[in-house]
Amino acid sequence: MQARKTFLSFAPPLIGQEEIDAVVDTLRTGWLTTGPKTQQFEREFAKRFQAPAALALNSCTAGLHTALVALGIGKGDEVITTCLTFAATVNVIEHVGATPVLVDVEPDTLNLDPDLVERAITPRTKAILPVHFAGHPVDLDAISTLAQRRRLAVIEDAAHAVGAVYRGRPIGSGNHPTLFSFYATKNMTTGEGGMLTADEELISQARIISLHGMSREAWNRYQRGGSWQYDVVTPGFKYNMTDLQASLGLCQLHRLTDFQRRRKEIAHSYTRAFREFDELEVPTCRPDVVHAWHLYVLRLRSKGLNIDRDRFIDSLTNKNIGTSVHFIPIHLHSYYRAKYGYRETDYRTAYQNFQRMLSLPLHPGMTDQDVDDVIEAVCDTIRQLRTGARAA
Repeated sequence: MQARKTFLSFAPPLIGQEEIDAVVDTLRTGWLTTGPKTQQFEREFAKRFQAPAALALNSCTAGLHTALVALGIGKGDEVITTCLTFAATVNVIEHVGATPVLVDVEPDTLNLDPDLVERAITPRTKAILPVHFAGHPVDLDAISTLAQRRRLAVIEDAAHAVGAVYRGRPIGSGNHPTLFSFYATKNMTTGEGGMLTADEELISQARIISLHGMSREAWNRYQRGGSWQYDVVTPGFKYNMTDLQASLGLCQLHRLTDFQRRRKEIAHSYTRAFREFDELEVPTCRPDVVHAWHLYVLRLRSKGLNIDRDRFIDSLTNKNIGTSVHFIPIHLHSYYRAKYGYRETDYRTAYQNFQRMLSLPLHPGMTDQDVDDVIEAVCDTIRQLRTGARAA
């Protein structure tokens, strides 16, 4: 193949003049922290995804932490979650003093396996924390039914899943806490930021927890007619979103339909090109869901290949194609390995898939030529390996 001359980044944000103008407009209002733009963002986000209520925060991680605190989960409790996720999902369980109980994943979607969740429940279990891996919804009906039967809370980590739909229901439309991420690489971005959706009662409690535990927000204190008086009713955190972030978020939300359409087009182009290769396993998309396509996770099959995942990535890098790996399983990280005595071979499905997975570039700013370059780079690497040539 003819070498691509410029490096294709894995997942840069798509920021246009509309976003720039919106941020400048916010700067000119003089209201930079949590204020009217943040409130508007919360309302529009909740309406878009049929959520009962929404709270904008400075990260998805902050939302996960806040949800656990709002649910009263703490020392002595257990929270069941997936072993194949970013560390933030599990770190917040540690932050509240609870014990994370890791469960393996389904071999097709790489989502939390509901059958294994049921086996992991003990008298100390208080919540199930599933992650919508790569943007493919977890089996929410199975998990919710199990949680109701065993009187457990459900907290959805939807960092990858803005725009995803499960059996006709948008992710975020339920009453239980659901957390979205607006990090720079996500399907929509505020630079850093997140959104918590849930029933109105939990959101009201979380709003207090997320801003120092104060009974009044800064917006209520400093607008005309507001009162300087406030009370601290709990030792809360500093997790609020700013209006600068929200102004970005509103623009990105308005463009999300176009973003998602392009992500789907790219993912389908990849699948059409790669599904003919026995050496490659393309992502699963079950018929009862709408995939958010945050990630396109390609898995290598050892049959017919004389190269491992890392050397495959090196080959693509040499062809100017950026990639990543999602994720290093939690039980392989030194903190969790040392504290809980995990072995490398624990959680066999996650571990074996981790060894052969890589994430390809997938973002709405990609041109058709960019997509073709990724496809050709992957196919060329496979062809080189088939002939025994050195991947380069």
